[in-house]
Parts: sequence; C-alpha cells; structure tokens
Amino acid sequence: MAQNPMFNEQAFKRAKAEHQRSFASPTQEEYTEPMHLVRGEDAASSVMTLQGTINKTFFLLLICMIGGMMSWTHPQAFLSYFWLIAIGVFGLAFWTFFKPTVSGFTAPIYALLEGFLLGAVSALYNAQWNGIVFNAVAVTMLVFFFMLALYRFQVIRVTSGLIKGVVAATLAVCVLYLGSWILSLFGVSTAYLTSSSPLSIGISVVVCAVAAFNFLLNFEFINQMTGKYAAPKYMEWYAGLSLLVTLVWLYIEILNLLGKINRR
Repeated sequence: MAQNPMFNEQAFKRAKAEHQRSFASPTQEEYTEPMHLVRGEDAASSVMTLQGTINKTFFLLLICMIGGMMSWTHPQAFLSYFWLIAIGVFGLAFWTFFKPTVSGFTAPIYALLEGFLLGAVSALYNAQWNGIVFNAVAVTMLVFFFMLALYRFQVIRVTSGLIKGVVAATLAVCVLYLGSWILSLFGVSTAYLTSSSPLSIGISVVVCAVAAFNFLLNFEFINQMTGKYAAPKYMEWYAGLSLLVTLVWLYIEILNLLGKINRR
C-alpha cells in the first residue's frame, strides 16, 4: 500500500512462504492446508494475529516514549547527533522493509531512536510554547483511538474507493513536501507550508486528516493479512513498526499545526 510503504502485500506473502517452508517436511515444498491443520498447535501459535500486532505496537510505543523522555531532559545533547540518529532511523526502517525477518530486532531499536528525535524536537517546541507537546500527544492518541473505534465498529468501511482516495491523497502530500524542499534549495519561498497563514494552517489540517485516515487502511491491511495469509509471528513486529511510523507522522503534523496556531 502506498500510504505506508512497509504495508505491502508482497512482504506478507514472502513471509508466509518462509513460514510454510519452516513447517514443511523434506519431501513437501508447500502446504495447501490452513496453518493450524499443518502441524497442530505449533503452527497455530506461530502465526501473526491481530491482537499480537496490537500488543507489540503498544510495546514499541512505550519504548519510543522512554527514548523521548530521555532526550526531553537533555535535548541539545541529542540534537548534536540529530542527523546521525536520523540516518540510523531511516536505515533501520529500510532494512526492516527489505528483510522483515529482522523486525523483532530492528523494531525496538527503531522505536528508541525515533523517541530520541521526537523528544529533542518536542523540547524545542515546548520551550517556545509551554504545554504544546502535551496537547499534541493528547490529540494524537485521541485521533488514533478514534480511528480505531471507527474501524472496529465499521462506522467507516474500508472500500476500494476509500483506499484509492487515501493513497492518492498521501502521494499528493509526498509530492507537495518533496517539491517544496526542492524549491527551497533554489531560494523559492515555501511560506505556504511554514508560515502561520490561513493557507498554511489549512494545508496542515488536511495533512493531519490524511495521516489519520491512513490508520483505517493500516488496520484493514493487518486484518486481511492475519486472516488471509497467516503470516509468521515475527510479522507482528513488522506491522507494529509500520503502525508506529504512521503514528509518529501524525504526531509531527499535529505538533507542527499547533505551532502554527500559536504563532498567530
């Protein structure tokens, strides 16, 4: 899925194939029977579940918060290594994307490093506007649980039309940010993104909404993969990391939006 590159069907299909081979006999290449019928409880207990994914997501979020609290108290020490940590974050994400089997190792480290960055940046925002970080965290978690409730009770159904719309909107956001960054390199003003004008605030609101709707697609994708493909257990870490990426994106956008509002 384009809204979050880590949520792609091929990764889950490859994981399922590896999982089937691990339980296959020397003379059998793959199974056509459901995993719980292949090797009894051993196979059933080793497959990815929705509840397991949720548990690991909250565990990664806890690690991220611990990292954030560490850098919150000493932001300058972590900001001195900001780009080095950022490279590590992107490197771990790409490594996990191309090799999901390492997600049980990379996901907690990613969460900790991401926490370092978020805590330092959040401290800078809070130094300018006291209380803004608490509000950003509260709104982010409220949006997350709100979208989870909408999905859980099927208030909004994840149809093919909704998926196409959210994916298109997310790609548009990526193009907007990338294009603005390129323009800034040539000295072109990007005040429409960085200022506190009504247009800039409006763009931030739209981006926050796009990030929030990505949760619906993420929930639906995980639900399909756990029910359809019976991916191996380590894919819970993979999916948890992917959800954390979306959650961090939403938090950053909300923090940026509140900063613009406070500047008015």
